[in-house]
Amino acid sequence: MKLDEPLHTLKLQLKSRLVYPPMATGSSSNGCPSQRTLEHYLQVAANPHVGLLITEHSYIDPQGKAGQNQMSFASDDVIPYQKALSQQVHEASKGLVLFAQISHAGANTSSQITGQQLVSASALNKGLDVSRPLTIKEIQALEDEFAAAAVRVKEAGYDGVEIHSAHNYLLNQFYSPLTNSRTDAYGGPFENRLRFLLETIQKVRAAVGDSYPIAVRLGGCDYEAGGSTIEDAVQAARLLEKAGIDLLDLSGGIHIYQRPGHTEPGWFSDMSEAVNANITIPVILTGGIKTVSQAETLLTENKADLVGVGRAMLANPLWGNN
Repeated sequence: MKLDEPLHTLKLQLKSRLVYPPMATGSSSNGCPSQRTLEHYLQVAANPHVGLLITEHSYIDPQGKAGQNQMSFASDDVIPYQKALSQQVHEASKGLVLFAQISHAGANTSSQITGQQLVSASALNKGLDVSRPLTIKEIQALEDEFAAAAVRVKEAGYDGVEIHSAHNYLLNQFYSPLTNSRTDAYGGPFENRLRFLLETIQKVRAAVGDSYPIAVRLGGCDYEAGGSTIEDAVQAARLLEKAGIDLLDLSGGIHIYQRPGHTEPGWFSDMSEAVNANITIPVILTGGIKTVSQAETLLTENKADLVGVGRAMLANPLWGNN
């Protein structure tokens, strides 16, 4: 399969199979995209091979801020700045589809960044910080905040929104048995550990409407003893599709975007292949893809429907043009 082959679904019209995945630039100012941020995405938009661009993770609440220069969708005052970015990227590209990713870091940050005690599924040690478990009332309030952030994404002119549940961030901390030791409705059995994410999707869908595309970045497998498994990823994918998402972006869990001991192109491909065989919505595979031929081989072998090229395109936004 060629990288420039289009992908069309009911809600997605992608001109190619190449995705620029969320790559943190650390270039925002007060939560808003700076001129440097804008210039970076305009460079990516100028690449005619990119069908889908997903901007770097933006926090939904200062409590979940992962870095000092992270973008935000936590308040309405960012909308004009985000709208300027989306408009210019759309104008600079030739049919590019633009998504924004929204996130909450949970315990995967520090109190020096958030100014608050860290929160997570359970009490976790992180350097000098210890997170406290979220109450059920707080979980439900954060679900509402994800929905409010998704509405801001839509109002800012993005074509879709991606919910970040990977890379050992908050939703992923609930999903993984390595970081979730709760005994209530949000811990223990698999369905309970996925509940926070499924309820978030339900609220986001109600807020943005039936026609607006929703993606999930899922850290489907921890690749560590006692952690989430490929079988968990398949089961989660089925439930996420049933919940009404339109795109599944697979990545890592406890080890973030890496897989210990693996450097081959598409190092999550065993997971993505298993998931892709069990759902009908498009699946994105990222990780270690450096050349066009590597990307096209993974597509031809049905490892995924779309491939994300992150670090190689971060270094060269016009990747694939030579």
